[in-house]
Order: sequence, then C-alpha cells, then structure tokens
Amino acid sequence: MEYNIYCDESCHLENDGINSMVIGAVWCPKDKLKEINDRISKIKEKYRVLKQSELKWVKVAPVKLDLYKEIVNYFFDCSDLHFRCVIVPDKNKLDHKKFEQTHDDWYYKMYFEMLKVIFNPQDKYNVYVDIKDSHSYEKTTNLKKICNNSMYDFSGNVVKKIQPIRSHETQIMQIVDILIGAICYANRDFDENFKNSTAKLELIRLIKERSNYQLNKTTLYREDKLNMLLWSAR
Repeated sequence: MEYNIYCDESCHLENDGINSMVIGAVWCPKDKLKEINDRISKIKEKYRVLKQSELKWVKVAPVKLDLYKEIVNYFFDCSDLHFRCVIVPDKNKLDHKKFEQTHDDWYYKMYFEMLKVIFNPQDKYNVYVDIKDSHSYEKTTNLKKICNNSMYDFSGNVVKKIQPIRSHETQIMQIVDILIGAICYANRDFDENFKNSTAKLELIRLIKERSNYQLNKTTLYREDKLNMLLWSAR
C-alpha cells in the first residue's frame, strides 16, 4: 500500500514564550486523497467558505464553529484518515547543551519520533511537510536522510520522498493544523488573566469526546486513529 503523510507543527520555536509544542501528521492511502480533499471542499461549500480559504486553528471562532466541528467529525468518521503526534509539554525543560545538540537537531529527532510509528516497512510513503521558512527544503532533505538511515531504507523504498508544500495546496493539510492546534492549546499553561476562546474549548471538548482521550497523555502504541506520545526530557 502507498500512503501520503501530511505533517505540521505548532509552537515549535524555541523562545516563543509558549510552554507546549506539538508535531503531528495525518495520513491516508494515496488513492483516497482526492476523495478526502473533495469531501473537505464540500463541507466548506456547505458553510459558504471558498475552497481556497484555509481552515486553521488560529481562525477557530464562534461564527464558524459548526464548520470546524464538521471537519473534526469527518476526520473521526472516515476510516481512511489517521493522526499521530508528539506532544512536548514544556519546552523550558529542554537542555540542548547537555546533549550537545542544537534546537534544530532536537527538532529532527522529534519529527522522526513522530513518524517512525506510522511507517510500516512493507508499505511506501510520501511525506509532505508544511513550509515554514526559507530553510524548509534543507530541513526536509535532512529529515529524509534521518528517516532512511534510521530504517536502513537506503534505497528509499519505504520513504519515497519528503517534500515541503504550502498548507493551502491540499485540503487534508488543514485537518493537521486543526488537530495539532487543539492538542497544543489543551497542553498550554496560560496566565491567570488570559481569556480562553470558548469556541476553541468547545472544539477541544469534541475531540476529547470523539477520541475518548484527554489529549495530555500517551496513547497505546497501536492506536491508529488519534495516536499521541507525551514526550519528556530526560
């Protein structure tokens, strides 16, 4: 079987003042991608949202809450869609100097930690990563080398490619943004004066209800719908 994996990260910068970080991915069989993208476009159309408009966690608000709920429910109802993420609950505890690494080195390790559970040596994978900056192509090249070497996949038979794309180029990438945004938000420490978004909290409640998880703990290793690893620095 050949799969497409779509990856993104939330609050990944080292000194952004936010404690939590999430790296996540949604994957599906390659031959189901068009059907999934079309379905997401139809949901947008139902709520009078243009196909080209991006659905993003930062845009979740009461006026479009029903749209986002329907997208989340579609993810849970579609047997072809799967999600995996690594949650870093407190970036302040990272000690890169101790492990003789940069933040980028650690970032690649976390990406592989997230992806390795998805990979099956009997299948083939095309990995797409959301473009963040001008270094995205260099990062994906390094990530592919790490994945290939770690899996002894030197010929690229399992991980065929890791390619940066822009999130608006494919509808499925927007599901990733919503799920990782919700999980990161659920693990954040807010100041006592911070005013939480009621719409975002409502969407988080829906994800908890549909998944039967609290979004702040590691799931079973074989969980294939909403798979989470709560990573801790040692």
